[in-house]
Amino acid sequence: MLVSGGFLAWVVVRRFRHTGFPSLSTLAASALAGVAVVMLLAAFIAPRKLFPGPAPYSASSATTRPASTAQLSILKPLNGQHVSGSELEVVMRLTGGTIVQTTTTNIQPNTGHIHLSVDGRLVSMTYGVLQPLDLSSLKPGTHTLTAQFVAADHGPFDPPVVATATFVKDG
Repeated sequence: MLVSGGFLAWVVVRRFRHTGFPSLSTLAASALAGVAVVMLLAAFIAPRKLFPGPAPYSASSATTRPASTAQLSILKPLNGQHVSGSELEVVMRLTGGTIVQTTTTNIQPNTGHIHLSVDGRLVSMTYGVLQPLDLSSLKPGTHTLTAQFVAADHGPFDPPVVATATFVKDG
């Protein structure tokens, strides 16, 4: 289509410049110009519509997530522990999984990152089993700490690899 459209465009240009195809009427040359435009457009549009190729990967469009055999536990704070101050060192144990610092869509079932949430709000996506937690904006009272081992694209495994603990922030 591209070659045919290009050829017709060449014929039309030569005719309108009076350098060739004198037997072709002006009306016929105008019609050929329209056909050339349609063919050139179709040459670029039709292959994308007929052969769209793979869709780009996104965690939200994926229908299935990999499963992981990794296990995650929170060692500190202990469940129900009272804490004070503006920072808490969270200590976790990850078995059967490896923490990686690179983000990629080439996900493996046992490599990823750990995300921390407090009361359902994501507060940290740093890499490692030791993570400082800023307590300065938390009100005194009981809070739920959730740690989740996620794939290297930051999406969850299926089923999720999660550990939770509650702690009490003293006033």
